[in-house]
Amino acid sequence: MSSSKQSGFTLIEVILSLALTAMLLSLLSAGMYGVMNDWEDDTSSLEESLDETVAMLQLERALQGAFPHSFLNEETLGRYVYFEGEDDRLSWVSTVSPQRSGGLTAWRLESVPGEGVSLQLAAAMSDNPDARLESAERRLLLPHYTARFSYLYEELDFSKRWRDDWPGIDMAALPLAVHVRLSPLDPADEHELDIVAPIYANQHRSIRPAIGSGNAAPVFRNNPQSGGR
Repeated sequence: MSSSKQSGFTLIEVILSLALTAMLLSLLSAGMYGVMNDWEDDTSSLEESLDETVAMLQLERALQGAFPHSFLNEETLGRYVYFEGEDDRLSWVSTVSPQRSGGLTAWRLESVPGEGVSLQLAAAMSDNPDARLESAERRLLLPHYTARFSYLYEELDFSKRWRDDWPGIDMAALPLAVHVRLSPLDPADEHELDIVAPIYANQHRSIRPAIGSGNAAPVFRNNPQSGGR
């Protein structure tokens, strides 16, 4: 006499099956979570890299578009070229505007210790834009870097040299080029970046550049693209 076959699952088998299913789902979820985190990290890193690249390209264009903007000093009644270059800060007027608006734009870059490179923008108008730049909103253009600026000039013997400041009021012209060295705030990151932007319109049409001073002020050659107000 044959025994009848037992059909269905016991309670223990059902519980084991559910436990294995839950374990597999948990492993799959953990794997998907890790993949999504890696994807988000990669995407964030890419966006950050693109933001920095766009910012540096925009900065290079703004420096190349530097303009020998002049303003009237109401006390001396003299006209001066606006360009204030230091080793950690630079203010200038450019034909390039990030807002794509017409007219000249005053730019100010400053290396802020522990924060990065800040940017301020203001309309140049026809006067000294310093007051408008001071009150303009400050935003971090490159939050992971410090900046050092140097300025190219030409000696009387036509040799070219760099200096770490450029007072436009004294020089009465713009430098031949600006070198921006960007160093990472993170000491473990040794990847420095350099921007060398030639300035084509470096001489005002009616203000004679300073030459032969004790600070080795440069001689500027006439440039067909130069101009000024």
